[in-house]
Amino acid sequence: MRAIEIFLTNFIDRGGYELTLEGLKNTVLIAVIGLLIGFILGGIIAVVKAIYLNSVAVRVIKAICGVYVAFMRGTPIIVQLLLGHYAIFPLLGINIGSLPEAIVIFGLNSGAYMSEIMRSGINSVDRGQSEAGRALGFSFSATMFRIVLPQAVKNVIPTIGNEFITLIKETSVLSFVAVVDLTRSMQAIADSTLEYFVPYIVLAAMYLILVLIITGIVKLVEKRYAVSEC
Repeated sequence: MRAIEIFLTNFIDRGGYELTLEGLKNTVLIAVIGLLIGFILGGIIAVVKAIYLNSVAVRVIKAICGVYVAFMRGTPIIVQLLLGHYAIFPLLGINIGSLPEAIVIFGLNSGAYMSEIMRSGINSVDRGQSEAGRALGFSFSATMFRIVLPQAVKNVIPTIGNEFITLIKETSVLSFVAVVDLTRSMQAIADSTLEYFVPYIVLAAMYLILVLIITGIVKLVEKRYAVSEC
């Protein structure tokens, strides 16, 4: 009980909730925008990989995409954050602040995973759909964006939800680049009181609630797609 009293005193009376709200906002903001960037970037890469032309330009673009995906999937997100914050952005002379940097890096990281998710979605669509579109006179891009991709997205909604959950949890490393997230806010409360049990239990509960909310939203979207098909 003493530990709970200490936590509540720091959380309510000493303004710890303000830092927690800031951390919650940053966590959700980075995960949401990162997922949107990843969805767009991953979709583009997946479409590029689906191109059957054997020209030099297409092969070069595919090779660049392959290197990008391999690097982003093969290195930890914390390494990418540190590399971007302390090396790449300063080298390029870009000073946009730690939060926008984190959003960009999380978006690039998500794009690599989303490209594989979208590629599997495209592959799950019957090839006859593409052939039917081409037979009706649609170009490759029109067939892909009007026929194939809508079906591909529907097929991978649960996996996209899992990617969103992963992004939420991965934001716990943002303190390494001076961004206040949920984990950093609770660490600050714990460090100020030297009572770690209650703050970290509350932190785990907050992440669990976020994951449950995302899971519920994904299920609602799946049900809506299922109803629209009836």
